[in-house]
Amino acid sequence: MTEISSGTSLEELAVIVSGALERAGITATLSGGAAVTIYADNEYLSGDLDFVTNARMVRLEEALAPLGFIRQAGARQLRHPDTELYVEFPPGPLAFGETTLAGDDTAMLVTQYGPLRIVTPTQLVMDRLAAFTHWHDGQSYDQAVMVARRQDIDWGELGVWADREGIETSVVERVRRASVKDGR
Repeated sequence: MTEISSGTSLEELAVIVSGALERAGITATLSGGAAVTIYADNEYLSGDLDFVTNARMVRLEEALAPLGFIRQAGARQLRHPDTELYVEFPPGPLAFGETTLAGDDTAMLVTQYGPLRIVTPTQLVMDRLAAFTHWHDGQSYDQAVMVARRQDIDWGELGVWADREGIETSVVERVRRASVKDGR
């Protein structure tokens, strides 16, 4: 088992947590800012890891306690004493706007540290564009561009999703142009 320390990277911690949850039979998918950090090569730095799951908090605690994680009173988050990063567990289902996915429909990314259950880059851009559109969150738009600049995005799938969600195609096109302009 890998020891968690102040030098443990976000990606390594994500793999450690994901592996412990998988071994406990818990499906939990990394999404949000931590996924942006990984897919955008640390251009954006998240302070927490959001694993979307339907698992009960007591099961999550049991799966991660052997690693040294402790639950924050009354919260759906766990902290480890040797890292500033913390793990949160937004309740499922995993959704991008009104589009939901079953946890088993998510991908396993092979990283240098091992496998990680994480949204795909295209799904992550969906997530960020949903936040941008519905909450007028400019930072989410910027994060969508960061991911699109470095990862292969299925622009056709993204366009179909945007149409189904009622998101103007011009928003998707802006992200595509920004990612190409910035070197992709």
